[in-house]
Amino acid sequence: MRIVFVGDVMLGRLVNEVLKKEPPEYPWGDTLPIFKNADLRICNLECVLSDIGEPFPREKVFHFRTDEKNIKTLLAADIGIVSLANNHVLDYGYSALLRMIKVLGEHAINYAGAGLDILEAKEPAICSVDSQNVGFIAFTDNEPEWAAEENKPGIFYVTINEQDRRAQQLFEIIQKTRDDVDLLIASAHWGPNWGYRPPKEHISFAHHLIDVGADIVFGHSPHVFRGIEIYKNKVILYSTGDFIDDYAVDEIERNDESFIFYFETNRNNITRLILYPTIINFFQARCAKERGREIANKMQNLCFEFATKTMWHDANNFLEVYL
Repeated sequence: MRIVFVGDVMLGRLVNEVLKKEPPEYPWGDTLPIFKNADLRICNLECVLSDIGEPFPREKVFHFRTDEKNIKTLLAADIGIVSLANNHVLDYGYSALLRMIKVLGEHAINYAGAGLDILEAKEPAICSVDSQNVGFIAFTDNEPEWAAEENKPGIFYVTINEQDRRAQQLFEIIQKTRDDVDLLIASAHWGPNWGYRPPKEHISFAHHLIDVGADIVFGHSPHVFRGIEIYKNKVILYSTGDFIDDYAVDEIERNDESFIFYFETNRNNITRLILYPTIINFFQARCAKERGREIANKMQNLCFEFATKTMWHDANNFLEVYL
């Protein structure tokens, strides 16, 4: 089975304006052939997809919403699963969140990490791909006031503290889901926006996610990518960075740089991991041809800190991570 992961996909603000004139596939730039070569495609949807709602809470600085018609953009890349556990799904209130969930369901796009109540927000997304069951559990440590409750919509909020009650619930869900799937993914929208190295508590927490049954930890929220760790033959992506957005570019921590993370798996055995360097340009993701080696070199140095071995393949413009 071949799985593609990309980090934050933000289709609001200026990206939304561009999509009023450009075709739905525009934000994916020239990356779609890589997506099409996979059996399953996964991203963090860093906005609410809805035509209704009002900015919520009003004092929040950034509100990200994209028109409902832009579900076609997700369909253009054949996105199969999105994480909704993040700090922007409630930017336009509960009505907008619930509308997005309805639209995703109508178009057979699986989601996890938010819902009508805490039971739905905690519910794993499970889909069958190539005769294998893939489980996807999404949580975030952002926006605690948005935490779903028994009779309140919201996100699956989890404190990055292994002893916390919510963390214990997450670990129990992973253990329970492990028996029902061939491959289990834990999606974490965590930590601050910046920094090329994960906080120490993220490392310990990610290890525990693997210990209780996750095969891949899919981290996002930071605007930059972070090093990859191979732990017990499983893969931890501490941060996959930004993939599509309209953000100003920081010249030191280059939030316009990332990768397409391309996995090959056999059941819960990860057999290969390839990284295709990308760059955001004119509100779309592009394969980073000229800067590909430079971006990959940065990732290689970060991976080295985790004793993760990598090799750049110049002829194919990708970085291979050795498992």
